[in-house]
Amino acid sequence: MKLNLFLFRKSHFVFLIFCLFVVLAFWLSYFTVILKQENFRMHIHGLLMIAWCMLLVVQPYLIRIKKKKTHQLLGKLSYFLVPLMAISTVDLFKYQENKLPVLSETDIFFTASVLIALALFLLYYGLAVYFRKNAAVHARFMLCTIFPMFTAVFDRIINNYFQSKLYLFPAIGNERVVQPFGLLLGDILLLVLSVWDWRSHKRFDVFPLALLMHLGYHYAVMNFYTFSFWKEFSNWFFRM
Repeated sequence: MKLNLFLFRKSHFVFLIFCLFVVLAFWLSYFTVILKQENFRMHIHGLLMIAWCMLLVVQPYLIRIKKKKTHQLLGKLSYFLVPLMAISTVDLFKYQENKLPVLSETDIFFTASVLIALALFLLYYGLAVYFRKNAAVHARFMLCTIFPMFTAVFDRIINNYFQSKLYLFPAIGNERVVQPFGLLLGDILLLVLSVWDWRSHKRFDVFPLALLMHLGYHYAVMNFYTFSFWKEFSNWFFRM
């Protein structure tokens, strides 16, 4: 199947599968204890992320059924939703980490994992908006927005349901970190999409660029916690 055909007629299935993984990831920590959350921030963040997941599924489906006007209208709602998601993510992360008297090496690692993933998500989304009048490029960058979320989703799935396999992952400080799984999965899928796009349309303009950015994100998450500038930034960020 040509990639363009897949993006315009089948990509809502991809987003739906991703959203099911999101529900599975947060099933134990949020959905089954929804009335026992310690702070309103969890609910705000949860509602915003649910709204985003719904938008991811509905938008490509509207294109499939040729409801372009409705697609454009809902797309404008994302101009408000995405900034609120970013603010909520930073606010919730700071709330959780500010309980700690001192940042450990693992905390500094997680700071890179969360903040750089957020920055990459915003970059992919921003490019999708910038190219909104070019449907093929827009669809490609919108698909890319799910990859920075892989660590948040698959980390929880592994920690919740596959604890017996944690020994396979590297240790930072006193904790096993499973981010490499989500990072590597994103790398592989973007490589597959790059090859598919070249073979289908001789395009080499979106997914290879996204792959390079994702590889930079991968490197940063796995290495920045050892750099003095990131340690200083992390401490400043949580004192801010």
